[in-house]
Parts: sequence; C-alpha cells; structure tokens
Amino acid sequence: MCGRFTLLAEELEILERFGIGHKLEHYEPRYNVAPGQDVLCVVNDGEKNKAGYLRWGLVPFWSKDPKIGYKMINARAETASSKPSFKHLMTRKRCLIIADSFYEWKKSGKHKQPLRISLKNRKLFAFAGLWDRWKQGEKELVTCTILTKEPNDFMKDIHNRMPVILPEEYEEAWIEPEKRDPEQMRDFLLGLPDEDLTAYEVSTYVNSPKNEGPQCVEGLTSAD
Repeated sequence: MCGRFTLLAEELEILERFGIGHKLEHYEPRYNVAPGQDVLCVVNDGEKNKAGYLRWGLVPFWSKDPKIGYKMINARAETASSKPSFKHLMTRKRCLIIADSFYEWKKSGKHKQPLRISLKNRKLFAFAGLWDRWKQGEKELVTCTILTKEPNDFMKDIHNRMPVILPEEYEEAWIEPEKRDPEQMRDFLLGLPDEDLTAYEVSTYVNSPKNEGPQCVEGLTSAD
C-alpha cells in the first residue's frame, strides 16, 4: 500500500516539471502527507495540464457515506478495471498525484521501521491516481486514490505492495482526457518499466500523521 508521502519541492519547480501554467493555491512543502488530507494532483482538461488539491481517500459518486474514503486510499492496479468503485474512473478520471518520496514500514519481528523511499535519478515524480466527484445536497468532495501494484525487486523485502510510479515519459499518456478501455489502462499500468529506488531509515516520529517538519525526513544515525 501507500499510506504516507512527502512533497518538499519549490512551487516553481513543480510548475515547470509538470507543465502547469498557473500558480498553485496555498502551496507549501509537506513532510508527512497522510490520508484524509488534500494532495496536489494534475489532470489534463483536453488543452492543458491543470493542478489542484484533491482529498486523499476516494469517495465514489454513488456513495451514501463520505467516510468510505478512509478505506479507499489505495486501489489495486491489477483489479481496478473490474471493481465497481474504480472501473469507470479508469476510463477517463485519471490523475497524477505529485510527490518526491514516500514512506513504508518494514516489519522486523514486532518492530516496524519506517523508511523514506525516493527515486535515484530524479526528484519529483507522480503516482498514478484516480479521482471522483461526490455530491450530497450542498456538500461536495473531490477525492482521489493512489494505485498500487506488486512490489518490484527493491520493494519486495520492505512491503508486499508498492505505489505505481509513472516514468516521466508515461505521465501524459496516463492523464490524456480521451476515454479509454479500463482493461487497456490496467495493462498500461502493469506494463510500466520500474524506476530505480533508494531508501533510508527515518525516525518513528513520522508514524503519527500529526507530526510535520524536517524531523520526519532526517536519517537515523548508528546511535539512534
């Protein structure tokens, strides 16, 4: 799964990297992005890329209870094309969820050690995401979920799932607004080449989603 990540880049860097022609509203770097919070996403409106904030935790348009979002922070790439909550989103409600690292907890006996994981060859990247719009009376939510897949060789000793990270040259194909067959998009995701990852141990300070700041990403020393 993917349950926590960071986005520490400067605003201008994000705008240039993802071809965004407008400023980001209320942008600030984040050291410990958690489910239920707003995350920076990119969609294509048919003419240009647009960035904005979506709530992390998918609430399908047909849901009666928005609290379902806390159970839907991730969607399996292998089955999203056949699940009622995700199938129609795979056709055209696809988004990029911007990050520069993510956290995972490696189990060792009864202890779970948090690690910060990033790409070796570039700083900013995008998770493959799906989004939906929910309305009930005057209340409206626009939410998203991060797609996950089987771990690659690097991740398999850390966790049994990992987020789908889009290689840069595949990002535009993922968010192009044309309608696509859900199974076609499933095959697209599962056929993506792996990115080279790197990781280091961080403090359990990051375990609490209430904690924010540089301490979340500080590497452990041998004395810790």
